[in-house]
Amino acid sequence: VAGCADPSRPQGWIDADVRAAYQRLYEVGWAHSVETWREGRLVGGLYGVAIGGLFAGESMFHRERDASKVALLALVDLLRDEHAERRLLDVQWSTPHLASLGVVEVGREEYLQRLGVALPLPLPRAFATQGVADR
Repeated sequence: VAGCADPSRPQGWIDADVRAAYQRLYEVGWAHSVETWREGRLVGGLYGVAIGGLFAGESMFHRERDASKVALLALVDLLRDEHAERRLLDVQWSTPHLASLGVVEVGREEYLQRLGVALPLPLPRAFATQGVADR
């Protein structure tokens, strides 16, 4: 979250309240991050909320070229399991950057149908932590 909240980023919107909210969501097992590191330095990543088979991405950043893409691809890999075809990865909107990685827009009705299928699924193993896996 701190990388995404970097005040030097244009149109920064992640303020102290948003950071505190996501810290609490993390503490109760709802918010998760995927980070990319190089030689001991955080160079990119993303964060979002996982509810059942839904991962709703909130923001991503990079300090080195393609580091956020690596984080997104790592997230997709974390979501691959026996439920992968029914999971939903929501990236909020399609940008040229995300479209280059295979993101497609779906209409409201299709989204709601996919959401109804995804929510009852178990969390991916990577996000199922002791004490919060059955929420």
